[in-house]
Amino acid sequence: MKKNAFAACAFLLIAAGLLAFTVQKPAVAPVAPTLKWYTWEEAAELNKTTPKKIFVDVYTDWCGWCKRMDKSTFADSTVSAYLAANFYPVKLNAEQKADIQFNGQTFKYMDNGNGRGVHTLAYSLLEGQMGYPCFVYLNEKYERIMISPGYKEPNDIMTELKFAAEEHYNKTTWEKYKAEQGGK
Repeated sequence: MKKNAFAACAFLLIAAGLLAFTVQKPAVAPVAPTLKWYTWEEAAELNKTTPKKIFVDVYTDWCGWCKRMDKSTFADSTVSAYLAANFYPVKLNAEQKADIQFNGQTFKYMDNGNGRGVHTLAYSLLEGQMGYPCFVYLNEKYERIMISPGYKEPNDIMTELKFAAEEHYNKTTWEKYKAEQGGK
């Protein structure tokens, strides 16, 4: 009996010792799902069968603030989930060289002569006010809701997304809505 009790105690001590020195894996924070970005053409095709508002991120390859938005604001799980649920998110390179066919019109890259240029779809969406990053909100019929220039933190862009998705623009101006939400 004493041997069994001694063996049980020894076993428990060894097991406790092993557990004490077992390396625990650190808890891993959940990763935000990657936001699916569409081309203009993909969003237009999807919009034919399942109409949704369109969020256009107009960017350039050299824009540092655009890259920062991708790594922070658009990586935010709340922002990416809301965008995916309520919009067709579109990435549009304002300097892309490929033509875009839309509504019987061909949008092209126009070289300005100094090694840079602009895509005419980006120019049209931004009403010629070229600055990056810049965001264009369109309704299901491609009517512009608003143009929003500049870098945005997650809370700021969420206010804009809700203004467009929840159609507050039918009841009030952006300035009044933003003030009511506590925006600057």
